[in-house]
Amino acid sequence: MRIGELSRRTGVPERLLRYYEEQHLLRPERRPSGYREYSEADVDTVRRIRSLLAAGLNTATIATILPCLRDEGERLVPTCSDLLADLTRERERITRAITDLQTSRAALDDVIAAAPADVRERAASGATGSGPDSSSAAAGESSPGPGSTMVA
Repeated sequence: MRIGELSRRTGVPERLLRYYEEQHLLRPERRPSGYREYSEADVDTVRRIRSLLAAGLNTATIATILPCLRDEGERLVPTCSDLLADLTRERERITRAITDLQTSRAALDDVIAAAPADVRERAASGATGSGPDSSSAAAGESSPGPGSTMVA
C-alpha cells in the first residue's frame, strides 16, 4: 500500500509517517518509481509506535525496543529478556519527571495562595491587573522584566 493508504488506515499524517521512516521506525520497500510501498504489518507497527509514544517514550528508545515487542490483543508484550531493564529505566525517568512537575505545581499553588483576596477576585472576574494602572504599579512596585526569574 502507498503512504496515503497507510495514513488513512492509521490516522497518522503522511508527514509523520515519513518522520517515522527517518527515525528507522518504519522501513517501507521502494518501488522503481521511488514510491514507498508499505506492508500490512506496517499498519500494526504504526499502532505500536503510537502506543509507545503515548507511554512517554521517545523515538530513539522506540527504535531500539520495537523489534522486541509483539501484539497480544490490546497489549504489547516484550519478547527480549533485556527489554525489561530498558522499560524499567524509562518508567523511572517518567516517574522523576512527574515528581518534578508535581513539585513545580505545588510551588505555583503556594504563590497563587499567597495572593491578596482582592487580586484573586480580580483574576476570577477576568481582570488581569497587569497594566500600568494595576495596584502594584500604582504603589511604586516594579515587576520583573523579560528573562528574569522569580524566586520562591
